[in-house]
Amino acid sequence: MDTNQKMCDNAVDLFLRGFHCSQAILQACSPLVGDKPPSPELIAAMAPFGGGMGSTGKVCGTLSGALALIGFTMGKKDPESKDHKDMWRLSYKLVKEFEELTKEYGGVNCSNIARVNWKDRNSVKTFYKDPNSRRQECLKVIRGTCKILNDLLSKE
Repeated sequence: MDTNQKMCDNAVDLFLRGFHCSQAILQACSPLVGDKPPSPELIAAMAPFGGGMGSTGKVCGTLSGALALIGFTMGKKDPESKDHKDMWRLSYKLVKEFEELTKEYGGVNCSNIARVNWKDRNSVKTFYKDPNSRRQECLKVIRGTCKILNDLLSKE
């Protein structure tokens, strides 16, 4: 099994064990950008992006986590610094490839992919408990995003 496959399997496993998609992708893909993993505080800060930005169904948390990974290593750390010269180019490519990945769902929003009303307890319960729920689509998107990140960042 290659390194990319292990990383994607880890992202899926983290999601299935309880991390939100945003947290799973950031944690699992962090080896792509260095030896220092994201802090537990950064992983915790990514939690509200699951369910599409505050459970609104907006932009998929997987994309938010992937962008956070790029910013984690390429973003400026203080106001006087500069972002890494490739940050915006890679972020743009990531978003465009994510749009292509999620085209079959009708868009990049969680509401397009998971199709869960996060405010409805029964819908959420079905999403997590039913093995045939739309959660399977989220797993595909997590795997696809992991592959996109690997392809983009391993070239850099």
